[in-house]
Amino acid sequence: MPRLAIDAQYLTDQLKALLTIPSPTGYTDTIVRHVAKELERLGLTAELTRRGAISAVRQGSRRASARAIVSHLDTLGAQVKQLKDNGRLELVPIGMWSARFAEGARATLFTEAGTYRGTILPLKASGHTYNMEIDTMPVGWDYVEMRVDALSRNREELDKLKIEIGDTVAIDPQPEFMENGFIVSRHLDNKAGVAVMLAAIEAMEREGVSTPVDIHWLFTIAEEVGVGAASILTPDVASMIAVDNGTSAPGQNSSEFGVTIGMSDQSGPFDFHLTKKLVRLCIDEDISYQKDIFKFYRSDSASAIEAGHDVRTALITFGVDASHGYERIHMHALRSLSELITAYATSPVEIERDRNQHAGIKGFTRQPAIEAEQELAEDSEPAE
Repeated sequence: MPRLAIDAQYLTDQLKALLTIPSPTGYTDTIVRHVAKELERLGLTAELTRRGAISAVRQGSRRASARAIVSHLDTLGAQVKQLKDNGRLELVPIGMWSARFAEGARATLFTEAGTYRGTILPLKASGHTYNMEIDTMPVGWDYVEMRVDALSRNREELDKLKIEIGDTVAIDPQPEFMENGFIVSRHLDNKAGVAVMLAAIEAMEREGVSTPVDIHWLFTIAEEVGVGAASILTPDVASMIAVDNGTSAPGQNSSEFGVTIGMSDQSGPFDFHLTKKLVRLCIDEDISYQKDIFKFYRSDSASAIEAGHDVRTALITFGVDASHGYERIHMHALRSLSELITAYATSPVEIERDRNQHAGIKGFTRQPAIEAEQELAEDSEPAE
């Protein structure tokens, strides 16, 4: 079945709603409730793990060799490490991101007493006081602090506010949706991926399409700290596609337009046959695409493989400029990803042997190994 038409306004509205909900790793209950409610509004039943990872199964013609699509709900953030004598807060990052992008960020601090607003600042933040010394400050989490917008001139006043070590800090996304299709915000990794999945589900439900196997729609809550999909996969899932961000940067082949298909990340190559199928679907369905390799990158699939799940994995991404910073993407990539997901979900099963976890050699896959044909012979000269 061909790719389905994606409701771009629905996709945009979902992304806007997701960006309004703070969800640093470890503080994801609210966004879990939001996404579970939307899944049920679309007609699916959401099941949650103890900590809140979501699985919503859309039934197909059979259960065996099911397919999974996965994105993560959690984002980068910070935690309070110390209450300082100057009334400010020392922070440590949640996830891997540079303090360079934390400087100047507005943020919300979650405490037992309620929320406080504040700003993350370098230790030397006043130009009128420190002059050129500001430019020589090192970059790192040891050189920033959070100024709380409450009466907090010393540690004792922080104690009165009931701020404690370990409290979670959520960074403001500051989203901007531009008329030319660009979207600029923090936390597009991976709330854009979640919106892409919801838009694909909406299209499939709207059109009432059937699928050859069950589709497991998975939403994880700790990808930014390396946990990913390991805790939510079931044995009947034979293949899983992670939807996440690609890196549009010098030396990379990712793009803010079309689909970027990951061929490998720091955990190794993705499944040859599943990746090849995704490329073929892009060609057949006229979805623009490019391939890329990510040397300093993990996705939801990595933890599943490392945990011992025997599942084929692939990665499809939207190109992000300045990932884990002030990120920028384009609507074209998001729509293209949703289209590819609908084409994949409805496509025929090609490796029937995958319905069994263990089987004999019959039906096992083959990879090409024949010598390529060449026009150049040993006695010929290359064309000018």
